[in-house]
Amino acid sequence: MDYIPLSFVSILFFCACSASPPNFILLFADDLGFGDLGCYGHPTSLTPNLDRLAAAGLRFTDFYCTSPVCTPSRASLLTGRYQTRSGVYPGVLYPGSIGGLPLNETTIAEVLKPQGYATAAVGKWHLGVGANGTYLPTRQGFDEYLGIPYSHDMGPCRNLTCFPPDVKCFGLCDVGTVTVPLMKNDAIIQQPVNFLDLEKAYSDFATSFIITSATKKQPFFLYYPSHHTHYPQYAGPEAAGRTLRGPFGDSLFEFDNTIGNLLETLEKTQIINNTLIFFTSDNGPELMRMSRGGNAGLLKCGKGTTYEGGMREPAIAFWPGTIQPGVTHEMASTLDILPTFASLAGAKLPTVMLDGVDMTEILTNQGKSKRETMMFYPTDPSEMYGLFALRMGKYKAHFYTRGATHSGTTPDQDCPVFAVLKAHDPPLLFDLEADPSEHYPLTLFGRPDLQEVVDKIMKEKEKFEATMVFGRSEISKGTDPNLEPCCNPQCSPKPRCCQC
Repeated sequence: MDYIPLSFVSILFFCACSASPPNFILLFADDLGFGDLGCYGHPTSLTPNLDRLAAAGLRFTDFYCTSPVCTPSRASLLTGRYQTRSGVYPGVLYPGSIGGLPLNETTIAEVLKPQGYATAAVGKWHLGVGANGTYLPTRQGFDEYLGIPYSHDMGPCRNLTCFPPDVKCFGLCDVGTVTVPLMKNDAIIQQPVNFLDLEKAYSDFATSFIITSATKKQPFFLYYPSHHTHYPQYAGPEAAGRTLRGPFGDSLFEFDNTIGNLLETLEKTQIINNTLIFFTSDNGPELMRMSRGGNAGLLKCGKGTTYEGGMREPAIAFWPGTIQPGVTHEMASTLDILPTFASLAGAKLPTVMLDGVDMTEILTNQGKSKRETMMFYPTDPSEMYGLFALRMGKYKAHFYTRGATHSGTTPDQDCPVFAVLKAHDPPLLFDLEADPSEHYPLTLFGRPDLQEVVDKIMKEKEKFEATMVFGRSEISKGTDPNLEPCCNPQCSPKPRCCQC
């Protein structure tokens, strides 16, 4: 049958009055570049299920994360607030980090639970473990959790198997720390994790959660931050060797297979028409890994930088019968997911300053975005430097530029770490519609119209920074080796003895 998309007013009526509020599945890839998916133009990526979501849903061309590295990006996604407000900066959390996402921050799960939602997280958390599991998902609004609590390269992987039958992981990963644990809620159930079985465990957990929720007729929120396609790539028997793109392509295909399993489960339980699936990524590709590190497509640089390749992400919204197939060029961000889910569920927003806006109108009738600007902070934001860049409409102004280790090995000399910090006054100005690759800065000489644009951008910058109160840095609290997750905490010598 043909579906008639709901109007904005209908959506609000639906959320307020229906006995069946919508389910939400939030898929978050890791280090995936703007040019890595088949539906975004990659010629050899095998992503049939993501391509299906894009063909039948809404594909974004101008969607942003808030940080070019993963921990702060995840904090913003779950709270709808820039990472500077919550203190989740600079850089990322480690296995023994003392800090984490502060418990007084409100996550999407905590917004939805008062509305009767079941909540589950599966995959890469990376927002802290802390003493006695202080910062784990089950302390942040999630009923259930299965996953690795940080990045899967944050432990020695030299002798671990990443591809069948016994292909060892590429590289050494972090040495001198505990091997990577798999946790169920707040308990370690495997250490080191078995990469060959990991995705199947995630898929089984997620599908079981959907089936249980559907059987109970309970609305649910499933958050799946995948490890794919972060280095070192891995894949089990069903995906290994199946693509033309090598280890990176195989790991992406494995993630795509899980998405296919989720779609099949939604169809079997007959709730697919009442479920919004949203897919995006935490930051741009780690170009220093070359063919194992992802692709930013036509965008400049990648992970670690505030150029477009570091923070503009693929994004897809899929909801049969509600979201019309199409492509939107409206600006949107991971910040906008919390207020959008809250609006659709009829939930109350947190009583704090939010940086996100409701995307419902974009999703339901492809209308105009409420987002007029996007702010770009570096991996190490500070009050002294403030914003590195700001986008307003089609224009982006760079106040500072800098390369990053993560974006090394590229021919573009602006991308590697050797491209040191440069201040720009007046700012470098780009027209992202005409020049998304940020190759050609616009000259202000003889262009009063562009000078007016820069003046407006500077006013927006001043206005925004006046509202920014930097939270105490959680990452600067440091690390304690005793906090590294160990399934046998009394064993010796650590960290080598932490195995189960």
